[in-house]
Amino acid sequence: MRPAKLLALSALSLLLAVPAYADDDDDVKRTRSSKTVPELKLGKEGDQFAVNKTDFKLISGQGYRWKISAAGELEYKFKTDLWRDVWVNQIVISDLEVHMAGAPAWLEFDDEGTIQVQFSTVRPGTYKWWVEGLEDRGMKGNITVK
Repeated sequence: MRPAKLLALSALSLLLAVPAYADDDDDVKRTRSSKTVPELKLGKEGDQFAVNKTDFKLISGQGYRWKISAAGELEYKFKTDLWRDVWVNQIVISDLEVHMAGAPAWLEFDDEGTIQVQFSTVRPGTYKWWVEGLEDRGMKGNITVK
């Protein structure tokens, strides 16, 4: 067998042998189908700085669908350093798909609506998310990939 082919097969076997992550809180396992991340809601009626959830837990090597919605009356510029360490498959806005060849810089909400991002995690770590300029109003959190 050629060395390059042997190396490729060895690398593939290592990827397949990686154990699924199991958290103490949840018995989370990696699957072949995409999982749904709990929706992140930015703002709500009566409180434009509200967020429904600040911390998210993911596992590396897993595909995800994440809906991020704006319900407040402000312009929200959602940013995260997670995008640098994932493979973004597509972004869906009102049933229109944007297929990616790289990561977005940010998601901007000029009005109410939902953006769904489909991605696969690549690298474990703790990543920040924030709404630019509104971090001190509590519009920030963490995304942990184990």
